[in-house]
Amino acid sequence: MKPYQRIPILECGEPLIPIPLELFAVEEPHPYAKLSAPYGGRSPYYLRQAVLEGLITAQDHLQQLYPRWRVQIFDAYRPIAVQQFMVDYTFAETARAQGFSPDRLTNEQRQAILEQVYQFWALPSDDPTMPPPHSTGAAVDVTLVNDQGQVVNMGSPIDELSPRSYPDHFATVPVDQSPQQQSLRETFHRNRQLLRNVMIRAGFRQHPREWWHFSQGDQMWAWLMNLESSDTMLIAHYGAV
Repeated sequence: MKPYQRIPILECGEPLIPIPLELFAVEEPHPYAKLSAPYGGRSPYYLRQAVLEGLITAQDHLQQLYPRWRVQIFDAYRPIAVQQFMVDYTFAETARAQGFSPDRLTNEQRQAILEQVYQFWALPSDDPTMPPPHSTGAAVDVTLVNDQGQVVNMGSPIDELSPRSYPDHFATVPVDQSPQQQSLRETFHRNRQLLRNVMIRAGFRQHPREWWHFSQGDQMWAWLMNLESSDTMLIAHYGAV
């Protein structure tokens, strides 16, 4: 169990609604649908109503600073079946990257790879008390696109299983870096801070290990809000849908 999964959920019943994709940049085809993830006829481009309103507000904040820049949506609503598919896919890809056959692992090797996967991916649980964040419709994976239509370089790709995914990975510059490497790290950190700031200002909170993952109203959001202030005891108001 992850710490945020201890947060109680009082489902508010707010509907999932389609994201108006013309307002944002999107990756087409959808990254997981391209892998044949089983959406069962449901669209990944859905969010809870208030979460979508927050995302529109975040883009408004962005465009006050950088006109014609846009938020790019990588992923939003994710049925639990898709969560399971992507955990299995990531497990297999991680095993192969380490020189193993996914079907010929020892128990120790399997456990070690699972631990790596679950550092970033939520357990595809159908337990209503601990839903995967994306399965609530309250989490969204995003990056930025500039006024030339180019994806802004954040220093690492979305979904990478690496410390480079941590939001502040590039905040410090090792002393053995060249001036060019130092400049790149500073640029990556500045870009991540821009994304974080516009999302936080719109009411989202950022996953501690994923620069791209933001949520509003789910267990992770409530847990992070409670960490920020000992005076708050928020609960989640979005469960699995």
